[in-house]
Amino acid sequence: MSTPAPAGAPARPAAAPAPHSAPVIAVIGNPNTGKSTLFNALTGLRQKTANYPGVTVERHTGTIELARREVSLVDLPGTYSLAARSPDEMVAIDVLLGHVEDLAPPRAVLVVVDATNLRRNLFLATQLAELGLPLVIALNMLDVAAAAGVQIDVARLAARLECAVVPVVATSGEGIAELRAALATAIDQPPRERLVVLPDVHRAAVELGARLVAAGHNLSAYEVERALIDAGGVAERRFEYATSPELMTELAELRMRLSTGSSLAAMEARSRYDLINGIVGEVEQRTPPRATFREQIDRVTNHPVVGSVLFVLVMGLVFQAVFSWATPLMDLIDTATTALGEAVRAALPPGALASLLVDGAIAGVGSVVIFLPQILILFAFIILLEDTGYMPRVAFLIDRLMRLCGLSGQSFIPMLSSFACAVPGIMATRVIPERRDRLATILAAPFMTCSARLPVYALLIGAFVPERHYLAGLVSLQGLVLLALYLLGIVAGVFTALLLKRTALRGPTPTFLIELPPYRLPHWRSVLLRLLERGRVFLVRAGTVIFSVAVVIWALLYFPQSQATAERFDAERARAEATLGAAALDQELRRIDNAESAVRLEESYLGRIGRFVAPVFAPLGWDWKVSAAVIAGFPAREVVVAVLGTIYAVGEDVTEEDADLVERLRTATWPDGRLVFTLPMAIGLLIFYAFCLQCAATIVMIRRETNSWGWAGFAWVYMTGMGYAGALLAYQLGS
Repeated sequence: MSTPAPAGAPARPAAAPAPHSAPVIAVIGNPNTGKSTLFNALTGLRQKTANYPGVTVERHTGTIELARREVSLVDLPGTYSLAARSPDEMVAIDVLLGHVEDLAPPRAVLVVVDATNLRRNLFLATQLAELGLPLVIALNMLDVAAAAGVQIDVARLAARLECAVVPVVATSGEGIAELRAALATAIDQPPRERLVVLPDVHRAAVELGARLVAAGHNLSAYEVERALIDAGGVAERRFEYATSPELMTELAELRMRLSTGSSLAAMEARSRYDLINGIVGEVEQRTPPRATFREQIDRVTNHPVVGSVLFVLVMGLVFQAVFSWATPLMDLIDTATTALGEAVRAALPPGALASLLVDGAIAGVGSVVIFLPQILILFAFIILLEDTGYMPRVAFLIDRLMRLCGLSGQSFIPMLSSFACAVPGIMATRVIPERRDRLATILAAPFMTCSARLPVYALLIGAFVPERHYLAGLVSLQGLVLLALYLLGIVAGVFTALLLKRTALRGPTPTFLIELPPYRLPHWRSVLLRLLERGRVFLVRAGTVIFSVAVVIWALLYFPQSQATAERFDAERARAEATLGAAALDQELRRIDNAESAVRLEESYLGRIGRFVAPVFAPLGWDWKVSAAVIAGFPAREVVVAVLGTIYAVGEDVTEEDADLVERLRTATWPDGRLVFTLPMAIGLLIFYAFCLQCAATIVMIRRETNSWGWAGFAWVYMTGMGYAGALLAYQLGS
């Protein structure tokens, strides 16, 4: 499987920016400081999202106008420190050092600081002061700080940090104009004097860095200093990758000599917090806070019993919303797509062009857009839960249970969301910071029983599972089978996560540390902007591939066109029109149309493929018709019922409850008279659909979120293999 470049690989230096390129300002801050809200307040709709080259980390950029000049803002991943331990944190350092190949080095850095947690936030701010770039500090959440009894001397703080400090309230827009003015000034300032916390380490890093540059190694003195301090971190791995064993030995010896038996990381933390404590002692005053409504809410939500009940209710609401609330909008999109298709079909003469536009293009676009309500509803809830501060509490509550599956609490919402649709569930894994957990969750999520499986389940269960009831009619056998299929998907997902975490994604389970921010009201403009961006990303990136696959399936179904078949059925229609009255003519013409569709599908390339691969699926008890329907359903499993309706000459507009289709399936036979759909075969087919990855949208999103077709291919092969094995065992043992 292809994977991104190793974390230790040295970044390529950025190409020299074009003379007309916009100045870049990097926006950085701790998680939960309101950085995204402030970024949205500054840039509005002038944003775009892409991936950094070679990694799955997203890059959010926006443009603003400062002093009649266009400036590009780059929103870096939230981090507590520049001691990089993850790809997200390494990307932040690469941007700050100008190592991203298609992005100019930043001219200034905007640091978003939470005024209620000044001591913790200044750790990152003082690290950034070591880079020598002009700094502007946005002192955010002053309203929350004031309510908590915190007063900050902004002018004194600016003097101690030797940079501009602008008080802002990002949710209300207070201070935004002053912040823009400070940024306009900062991008024209010369480099600032670098802050030095450990002078001896800094001098040694400068000397070693100069020798590396002279030897042709692409590492700056700052990167060498971080490699010295952060033993075992990404900076040290990058040093090892970029240099030689001899220099690695020298680095280790230098670290040992400088640390004098201690740890350079511990020495840095002590020195830095000595500096920070001195600053905070001068600029911050705290008075005993009053008991606030937010604290009363926290006592309720963190209560072991009440908090758990509330958690179940909230998750039930999210699940209900994604699963049910989206249905009217999805039905509306489906109706609009159908109406548009019929209008185009009526306006064009019958033929390949009309079929391409209606059955290929319009149906393909509809298969993409129909997911949008679920995605928008899910992400609206996720963004609201994040912005209010409840999401970290959800992750904390469920962490112990998820650890039994080899995952953390942050995997729960993506897994839950996948019961409606795996696409938004996989997109929701972006809340998981640890790469191995994120990959394991992505590959386990498609096993959850999504809504697209339900029509197939309903058809096969209704046709082949007896309608028996138990416990005075309260429990039905058909309902138990449906529950078993849901549980089967859950077990398979848990097994997959455990298997991956102990094999391909093996590694130490990271300590689950999470900050519980105070509850706050969401900023609705920021919520809307982020929601629109998520919808745009899905439509543009996933939609193009899904549309292409839909057109390919249309071509396989439409071609080749047999003139002899057309003439035969035209003759049947002519005889019917000549001999039948109006009452019986419509029914007969419908029968002829359905029969022609079935024959054309059999003669199509898809029908030929179904016959060609039939021997592969014969051990599962499938004939060529079932094989063709399954193949047609690989782009989107929800089309299987319509394809079965066409194959069995019932019509493509059937539902899973259509009595004619159920009867055709029950009576379908092999050439020797044996029934095709026996109970073991039907159970095997249900198991196949419980496991198999039949969804182009999901495959595309796996590739999108992992930045690798290798992982997407692995997921398809692994899940399809499990589906085949399960169907094989069910049919062979049951027969």
